[in-house]
Amino acid sequence: MHVSHRIAGLMALLVASLLVIGVAPAAASGSPSTQAAAECALPETTDDDTISIVGRICDRRVTPQAAVEGAAVTVEDSAGEVIGEATSGPDGTFSVDLPGTAIDNLGKSFTVTLDEDSLPEDTQPEILKRTVAVNIDDDQQVTFPVGAAAGAGSGIGVQAAQLVVGGIVFSVLLAMAALGLSLIFGTTGLTNFAHGELVTFGALAAFAVDSLPGAIQFGGVNVTVGVAVVAAFVISGAFGWLNDAGLWRPLRRRGTGIIAMMIVSIGLSIFLRSVYQFFAGAGSRNYSQYTAAEPWEIGPILLTPKELIVTLIAVAVLLAATSLLQFSRLGKATRAVADNPALSAATGINVEKVISVVWVGGAALAGLSGALLGLTQGFDYQLGFKLLLLIFAATVLGGLGTIWGAIVGAFVIGLFTELSTLVVPAEFKFVGALLVLIVVLLIKPNGLLGKAQRVG
Repeated sequence: MHVSHRIAGLMALLVASLLVIGVAPAAASGSPSTQAAAECALPETTDDDTISIVGRICDRRVTPQAAVEGAAVTVEDSAGEVIGEATSGPDGTFSVDLPGTAIDNLGKSFTVTLDEDSLPEDTQPEILKRTVAVNIDDDQQVTFPVGAAAGAGSGIGVQAAQLVVGGIVFSVLLAMAALGLSLIFGTTGLTNFAHGELVTFGALAAFAVDSLPGAIQFGGVNVTVGVAVVAAFVISGAFGWLNDAGLWRPLRRRGTGIIAMMIVSIGLSIFLRSVYQFFAGAGSRNYSQYTAAEPWEIGPILLTPKELIVTLIAVAVLLAATSLLQFSRLGKATRAVADNPALSAATGINVEKVISVVWVGGAALAGLSGALLGLTQGFDYQLGFKLLLLIFAATVLGGLGTIWGAIVGAFVIGLFTELSTLVVPAEFKFVGALLVLIVVLLIKPNGLLGKAQRVG
């Protein structure tokens, strides 16, 4: 009962946090400080086949913040060649179109530089350069606050701190997806190459609920996105059960080998990805709310409210999942099945029921990860496919079949991926993470946490 109360409290925190996502913007919409921020908010993105770098330059010395007109901005590619220049308009905005189509620029990084000499004499820039990594098929947004104390944001220490913030947000979401994969592998031995599509399914399910006509109101507050994320969690769990009942359970009963099932998972991945593209299209998608949230400024560090809330939600879910696996009867049965299915069945454990529950939980975690990733960065039909190698890397790095290994591996991969952009171009950051995986496994083949504990 004590454990059940703890888990119930964690899930209540999840629901409350999701409601806060909708409550916070609505409650603050009439306050002077929010209205001031809105006057210098990020510009809206455009829906076309060209990716643009759009931004706004704001003077923070006054309230409300004032737009800075006539500031020159230069955009360079990873080779240092200038590909575009722009000057901020009366509202402080600028836009530079990247050459080629959106597909041509995916995976590339660009450096946006603010010309300090073009600023008014009485202003001081907080940061002069920002690196933009194009990971989704959508316009990239940047801001350049001016008016703060000189030298506040251009040092490598500040850049590293900002990357750590982004790395933590990415790591907790990666940890949920990796934990789902680790659970499924631990109980079935299946290396599921379609796990990335479970991540994408969650983002698409949330987007489908968010796109329903009208807005979902709770106490006069628009909670459409919060409800969509909760719905994605539930629907993804049902989709996981359908995967197991319709495909994997019949294959297990036929005695299909692990290698053959792995090949089936590759085919399922390709099939689902094609279905997603057919119904959702190839373009990037964003939810109806909070696509350009005004960031909080903690010294030189920028943190958006949705990044903080998403991180808290992910941590709450991870704590709930690990508590269930460690302290509940279901968790003990899951660990027993992972260690020895035949012996577990002999002791009266319903192995197939446990595996079905694991599929529901693993898919729900993956789907929630995808929905929250879509909330922070937008998504397309290949969201999970692009992350699949990192999910595998986190799971293997921490130790196959261990829950804590999946979480620890996700944080190592997520933080290293972001921090590596300090020394390598952003398009190579995933390569560095995989290199870390290889080095660690050469030293410790069983992963960081080895096989000391199986699915728990």
